[in-house]
Amino acid sequence: MSLSTLKKRKVDSENRQFNNEWTEKYAFIAVDANPVCLICNECLAVSKEYNLRRHFNTTHAKFNTTFPPGSAARKQKISGLTLCYEQRRRILFRACTDQERATAASLRVAWILGKKKKPFTDSETVKECMLASIEEVVTDEKTRKSVIDSIRQIPISDTSNIRRVESLASDVFETLMDKLRKAEVMSLAVDESTDNSDVAQLCLYVRFYDGACFHEDLLGLIPLEGQTTGEILFAKISAFFEENNLDLARINMLVTDGAPSMVGRDQGLAARMAAVAPQMRSLHCLIHQSLLCAKLSGELKETMDSVMAIINFIRCTSSLQHRLFRKLLADMSAEYKDLLIHNDIRWLSKGNALKRFCELKEEILVFLQSSKLKKAGKFLSLMGNNEFNATVCFLSDVFYHLNQLNMELQGRDKTVFELVEKLRAFQRKLSLFSADLCPEKMLHFPTLRKSGLQITEGMSGFIDSLKNNFATRFDDFSISIPSLDESFLQLELIDIQSSDDLQQSLQQAGYEKFWTHVVSQEKFPHSRGLALFLLTMFGSTYTCESSFSHMNAIKTHNRISLTDQNLQHCLRIALSTYTPDFTALAKSKKCHFSH
Repeated sequence: MSLSTLKKRKVDSENRQFNNEWTEKYAFIAVDANPVCLICNECLAVSKEYNLRRHFNTTHAKFNTTFPPGSAARKQKISGLTLCYEQRRRILFRACTDQERATAASLRVAWILGKKKKPFTDSETVKECMLASIEEVVTDEKTRKSVIDSIRQIPISDTSNIRRVESLASDVFETLMDKLRKAEVMSLAVDESTDNSDVAQLCLYVRFYDGACFHEDLLGLIPLEGQTTGEILFAKISAFFEENNLDLARINMLVTDGAPSMVGRDQGLAARMAAVAPQMRSLHCLIHQSLLCAKLSGELKETMDSVMAIINFIRCTSSLQHRLFRKLLADMSAEYKDLLIHNDIRWLSKGNALKRFCELKEEILVFLQSSKLKKAGKFLSLMGNNEFNATVCFLSDVFYHLNQLNMELQGRDKTVFELVEKLRAFQRKLSLFSADLCPEKMLHFPTLRKSGLQITEGMSGFIDSLKNNFATRFDDFSISIPSLDESFLQLELIDIQSSDDLQQSLQQAGYEKFWTHVVSQEKFPHSRGLALFLLTMFGSTYTCESSFSHMNAIKTHNRISLTDQNLQHCLRIALSTYTPDFTALAKSKKCHFSH
């Protein structure tokens, strides 16, 4: 028989066990199934008598002379060596356990600070607060000293906190990747914005079903250098998916903010991704579309610009003028302390600014009358115009309703169908507003009704314009569905509609829980599969927009310079829906024990 055909012997399969007699013969004990020499603490790989005897005879040959086999001195010596080894092991184990607890505490502190978007340097302040609190609260001196010593062992300096945040973010990201790779389909919300240091950031948010529930999580924050064309965006996203072993073909919906680089017919991101993901649908964020429907023009835009000019005159001409106005509000016991400034980026700011302007109208008039600046006289004359005042009141009422719609559309865990339902309901409300805009009613225009001013043609025209814009964008809204066996789907839907129990469960549980926890995969595979496919879809880029707000808050709060990687780690922790196991992470090799 040739040597090549001989099977290599495997030690694990031989089931070798340590013999207790070897302790006295060769001064060895078993530790975790491995023999350890009590004299030199060397650990052998295999519990084999030949190996122990060879080590003993070659390394500790004089031991037999000093302590003859079978003698009382030898037994006493072996007993002493064993006791000494066990004591050292217990001390080492206790030290490792204490260190792991300190690291777990450090991770918890880093997690809480990350969730609150606090700077890394705040960790040292937290430690000082803990020590001060223990000194005041714990009265027993021995207990107090023990607790204080334990707290002082916690490594929470700013540099340690950076490493902890990195470990936590990596654990969150790995958990997300493990779940995402198993998902059949995913929806992607993509938006690009510039942070407060003029760095363009591409935010990726993902929604998917993991077999138990739906998740919305931050997928990545990718810094962009130079141009932000559709080609560059596609290259960045493709590289990210390839690096993390994700499949672009599993994307069923891409939601963007409607920028040309995103939705360009040939060169946009959506067109490029559709080429590699045939089942993917693209959608312009429904919240953005609703805002575009309410774009002002003509006399209404002039009125809005004039209101903003008055607000800016009071608030931004000089700090002295702004202080005088706020003092006037305090002297007149006004309900509010200041006017609000409008910003196009802020979805609700236009309506809020108009509402505050109307509520502080009397105080504004008094301030303009007391001002000696030329512009004050011009604005005072404008605010004496009844048509201007009527239009301002009308806009305040209309944008109040639009803000209410916007608030209903905002939020996490909202599918595209929930948003479309809200939009369709608002379209019906617009018909109600149109009929209500007459002198005898105005139930839904309380500010205009209270002013007692006349309704103009421009007001009716704007309501009609809103109705037409919403109808154009949302009346024919539809999403194409993947190819499936329509005959089986029809039969399943009839069974579901005919079941009183399922109908009652749908009303009680809601769409998501109904399809994930109530409807049986075995009995209704086609309808359930289609429902999960559609419920995975995003309807807006709200998650990305809110992420940018968190991002700027993190960069503002951290006084030390943040790298792009640090920023992504902090943002991932702040937005994570998953909480790591701090104890397990402290014991793992991912988290270095550093003090």
